[in-house]
Amino acid sequence: MLQDPLADALTVVKNAERIGKDECVVKANKLVGNILKVMHENAYIGSFETLEDGKGGMFKVELVGKIIDTRAIKPRFAVGIDGYEKWERRFLPAHNIGLLIVSTPKGVVDHKKAKELGLGGRLLSYVY
Repeated sequence: MLQDPLADALTVVKNAERIGKDECVVKANKLVGNILKVMHENAYIGSFETLEDGKGGMFKVELVGKIIDTRAIKPRFAVGIDGYEKWERRFLPAHNIGLLIVSTPKGVVDHKKAKELGLGGRLLSYVY
């Protein structure tokens, strides 16, 4: 039984990367799809596609070997426009390495784009 679909999906991706697989399959939902899109835009994963299984679908994710670690952030902390640096120091290994993925009023984006747009939001996950 799934308790947190986002954490489960990111764990599957991270474990598949660690053992050297070329692709993996994760359960599909809208939030996971949005986070995979942000990871794809920043070249952490290759393309991903939806597979229908009659139960809600799955995402087939192409892996490129760039992910060292990715996890969901729980609880989903609120972050203001000027608060990203605090969370970067907490979750990312070094300055300008990795991404915080944030849910904003303009959709799910990485923290760099959220800073450009001047948006705060809720922290969802990180990847580096």
